[in-house]
Amino acid sequence: MAVNYICRHCKTAIGSIENAQVSELQLGFHFLTPDERSDIIAYNPNGDVTVKVICDYCREALEANPELSLVANPLQ
Repeated sequence: MAVNYICRHCKTAIGSIENAQVSELQLGFHFLTPDERSDIIAYNPNGDVTVKVICDYCREALEANPELSLVANPLQ
């Protein structure tokens, strides 16, 4: 099982954890509400997990231009 982190806005690969022994508890997923989990985490058929986060570039762009958060896909 791999846990792949991608930017939810620009789809850039941020990182990956290639360890079958890592648990959702260790990753902190248990802190998420059910709605957050469904929005952030995707379970792939091959057993991998994709986690949508925000990369530094997109975070800085959204902080500098908060109005972009009102657009569905602001930083494609």
